[in-house]
Amino acid sequence: MRKPFSFENLFVYDLANNHQGDFTHARNIVSAVGSVNREGKINGALKFQFRQLDSFIHPDFKGRADHKYVKRFSETRLEMKDFAKLAEHVRAEGLLTMCTPFDEESVDVICDMGLDIIKIASCSADDWPLLEKVARVNKPVVVSTAGLRTDQIDALVSFFEMNRTEFGLMHCVALYPTPDDKLQLNRIAEMRERYRGIPIGWSTHEDQDNTSAVQIAYALGARMFERHVGLNTEKHKLNTYSSTPEQLEKWIAAFHAGRAMLGNEERPPVSLEERQTLHDLKRGAYVKRDVKKGEVLTRADVFFAMPLQDGQLTSGHWREGLVAEQDYAANAPLSPAIGGTGQNDEQLVYQIMLQVRGMLAKANVHINSDASIEISHHYGLKRFREYGAVIITCINRTYAKKLVIQLPRQKHPYHFHKQKEETFQLLDGDLEITKEGAKSRMVPGDTFLVEPNQWHKFATLDGCIFEEVSTTHFNNDSFYEDPGIAQMPRDDRKTKVDNWLGYFRDKHTL
Repeated sequence: MRKPFSFENLFVYDLANNHQGDFTHARNIVSAVGSVNREGKINGALKFQFRQLDSFIHPDFKGRADHKYVKRFSETRLEMKDFAKLAEHVRAEGLLTMCTPFDEESVDVICDMGLDIIKIASCSADDWPLLEKVARVNKPVVVSTAGLRTDQIDALVSFFEMNRTEFGLMHCVALYPTPDDKLQLNRIAEMRERYRGIPIGWSTHEDQDNTSAVQIAYALGARMFERHVGLNTEKHKLNTYSSTPEQLEKWIAAFHAGRAMLGNEERPPVSLEERQTLHDLKRGAYVKRDVKKGEVLTRADVFFAMPLQDGQLTSGHWREGLVAEQDYAANAPLSPAIGGTGQNDEQLVYQIMLQVRGMLAKANVHINSDASIEISHHYGLKRFREYGAVIITCINRTYAKKLVIQLPRQKHPYHFHKQKEETFQLLDGDLEITKEGAKSRMVPGDTFLVEPNQWHKFATLDGCIFEEVSTTHFNNDSFYEDPGIAQMPRDDRKTKVDNWLGYFRDKHTL
């Protein structure tokens, strides 16, 4: 099987008709682009455009100059044998080979040449005879979407998914050049949201000295980028929507700078330097008066001031009712040990609920206000991040619906139900289910049936949200393999959070 193709940060350099039908000029463009791509350390593809002009142009229009594209394509004709030589040069320059076919015969030529990627131009994105031909050849496909309605893009997505084609979509505006106020870059974010899991890119025709647009596009989620490329010579003048090597170099540099400014997609731990800066700006908790060991402290007994000293309780960790674990002199800093070691159950529940709330928000999953919530912790709250799940019961009638949320690296141990039949559907994240010893790895959208009396367990690496649709849920219908869990009263391994909407109301950081 062919290794899955990565569209991530793919830069497409469209030669188009900028070769001017001149093989030497085309070869020089490829060399210049290859050099810039290597210097920029980019995953780049050089793209041709194929039209079999003998059949592509209607016989009555051949040789006519009153149709600009017939004239343009005829005057810049380059033979397929020359394209084959150029493809070899593209590979030698360290670039992927890519091509836009405008007719079915050209798809065959692409396959005969062994080119890597097929590009569908916006004008062909509703050309179903061509699309059907492309879908049959098992190559990665990138589709531009200029001028298409949303329902037409939906149809494209459904078509390629049905044909199991590896594909990505390009936002595009078919104005040459495209004025800044017509770029419509917000469509990138819209497409990324609507077509989750599908690579989204941007095919651009803006002012070639505009280097900020690529940074905006990346920030909005574009991960493929396309520009027309060429060279200015005495013989061949370049159009205003194609990049010279110098403009291409600045464009790639702007991409790298924008990517660096945005950082990684997930929030990393705070650096030591940043942590120290924040520490130096925090306030510490101090006692106003002499305090004896065992005294219960109120807000009137403390004050907050900087600097925060090493090994001192911060103002943010102060809470009413702390008990002095030692004698303190007036103005002395309180020790963090005054709060005891570790988190109490209330603090643990609060931190769990915060994380679950964030996961649901990120996945754009909403729950009903009267849903009931329980934290299932088979070995206690302190081991919850190793074993357990948060279970939200949305409906429980003759049928039932639950949402099950697992934090990263959580496991749920082997058990079965005597009465309940359940089907899981993964909504977000990753999930591995083991049923009767057989493992199944799920991806979002997958469903999995568990019938009564079937042993099953599940686990996640990066965290997951899945839906459980079942027959009626009964509280005493879970039977565990581990006798330690099986003998435990249900209430000892469950913590209820009864009101989702009200839970965070009036809560402070614990």
